[in-house]
Amino acid sequence: MGWLSADAEFNPDMLNNSVIGVQAELGDHDSGLHLHRMGQLLFTREGCVKLTLHQGRMLSLLPPGKVAWLPGGVSHRAEMKNSVAYRSIWFDPVRYPTLPADAQVLNVTPLLRELLERISASPWETSWEQGAAMHMAGLCVAELQAAREEPMTLRFPQDKRLRHLTGDTLPPLLHELAAVAGASERTIGRIFRRETGLSYQQWRQQWRLMKAVEMLASHARLTVIAGELGFSSDSAFIYFYRSMTGHTPGALTAKQA
Repeated sequence: MGWLSADAEFNPDMLNNSVIGVQAELGDHDSGLHLHRMGQLLFTREGCVKLTLHQGRMLSLLPPGKVAWLPGGVSHRAEMKNSVAYRSIWFDPVRYPTLPADAQVLNVTPLLRELLERISASPWETSWEQGAAMHMAGLCVAELQAAREEPMTLRFPQDKRLRHLTGDTLPPLLHELAAVAGASERTIGRIFRRETGLSYQQWRQQWRLMKAVEMLASHARLTVIAGELGFSSDSAFIYFYRSMTGHTPGALTAKQA
């Protein structure tokens, strides 16, 4: 079984197999910036993982019940707070070339959840080129390709006027940002469209959603979340969260109970 202790050093590239799975129970943990030749899946049954990618140019948040895909060669840092029931699977990009080319956070179906548990618990010497293991890995790849992408990944603009924006501080309103950056609102909008694919308002809303999920996963109170994210009331925050996700904040906390 691929069980790792919290302080173990591990490099899947050294094990010379097409699929490698591990399971672990981690508390406060920071992996530091690193990369692998193999592509990596991350999954948590409880707790939240913050992923910083491409030397800080992209931020992903992995809430419980979702899966993050990191292509091989992508530098990343994983930060976990409180207790995280952690699962990870690495795939050889040569053996499985149809996996996504970009980092993504994806929805997890019951079938995919079972496959992730089974594969992550498999011995490292498992042969994935034949028999039931081959079919299980192939089905996992097919389920990942069909999975719905979640709005839990955010690109940061690299324009020098906007590099002060981070994943920790609430982004200002557009007119406030324009004043600080010394650029017009229209210019700011063009930069965001070009460098993130989103308007500034869309980008700011996605930032607030990701921060809300992170705080909910840490069991913060709704009043605290609403205040820190700039909402006028708890009900305004709940309306925002439901409009972005299709369910209430309580649905996320219920998954962790």
